[in-house]
Amino acid sequence: MSHHDNETPESLLKEIEGLISYGRSEPTIDPTLLKYLDIDTLRSIRAGLLEKVGKLSEEDKEWLMQFRSGQ
Repeated sequence: MSHHDNETPESLLKEIEGLISYGRSEPTIDPTLLKYLDIDTLRSIRAGLLEKVGKLSEEDKEWLMQFRSGQ
């Protein structure tokens, strides 16, 4: 039972766009790029972005903690 079964290139592109949009509402990726990217490539891009988001979040937490302990 994999969540990959229901994934489409369009849904992956939307998720990738959400990861890199930083709260902007306008599209950041041209949907016509889908004709050049297969589903495995899109999954790989998403995995890389998720990994980076996780790392950035940890770095942000550490940075914020320095101010908390100082008060």
